[in-house]
Amino acid sequence: MTIAVIGSCMVDLIAYTDTIPKAGETLVANEFAMGCGGKGANQAVAASRLGAEVLMMGRVGDDAFADNTLANFSRYGVSTEFVTKVAGVSSGVAPIWVDADSQNRILIIPGANMHLLPSDISAAAERLKQCQMIILQLEIPLETVYAAIEFGNEHGIPVLLNPAPASTELSIDYACRCDFFVPNETELEILTGMPVSTADEISAAANSLLEKGLKNLIVTLGEKGALWLTGESRAEFSAPAVAAVDTTGAGDAFIGCFAAELASGRTIEEAITQAVRYASHSVTGKGTQTAYADMETFNAWSPAHAE
Repeated sequence: MTIAVIGSCMVDLIAYTDTIPKAGETLVANEFAMGCGGKGANQAVAASRLGAEVLMMGRVGDDAFADNTLANFSRYGVSTEFVTKVAGVSSGVAPIWVDADSQNRILIIPGANMHLLPSDISAAAERLKQCQMIILQLEIPLETVYAAIEFGNEHGIPVLLNPAPASTELSIDYACRCDFFVPNETELEILTGMPVSTADEISAAANSLLEKGLKNLIVTLGEKGALWLTGESRAEFSAPAVAAVDTTGAGDAFIGCFAAELASGRTIEEAITQAVRYASHSVTGKGTQTAYADMETFNAWSPAHAE
């Protein structure tokens, strides 16, 4: 089963610091790291690390970051047949600050990602028809996201949409055409305009989306696990307690694992259970893709070892 990830490729520029600077303030950080990221790329790598066959579709610039991004995909076994360079444009970049509490703040400069167009979906049609799932996020043009959803619907290919970063411009009609809709708490708050400070508020906000016609709504809740709702059922999934080092990319780890588990024949409930554990494991290491375990490492992991 091949998973097509249609989305963003970024370069992560990560600063680890005890305190985030205030306006006009200059502080000395503890450590710096540069890595390959982007929600689409992260999800593709996570799925591939867990044994799925993954086809990536994205755009990079014609700068020094592009070749590194392509080499990184190849290193992790992700097909780059439809990852191409855009002349005269920078690659996408994501400066990230991680504080002493392992919480992150991220800025996104999309760059070449905004040059992935609906026509690119049509151009790759014959290859995409061979895929059994399409994964999307919102770091590429909305028109391209919609084109990919239409393509999946037309050819009977399940579509998973991760509405990140959240946009109030997202059409709920298109969201309802997806088989899986996977926001986190912050994205749920932005999309609904409702508070999400308590479990009851999260449920109310989730239900307000579900009532619009979503098929499977999965809300990732960080250290609290995940919530899965359909029109007929509701299930909560708790996360194991771990000593978090860096939460960057945990949501992408969840989605990549969830897709890989479905591809291997797991039920939705089984896939969510594994995805919660995989995301929990990812926060015990620094960086995004560098913190994603392969199948052997993940299967051997016990949360108690990370505490």
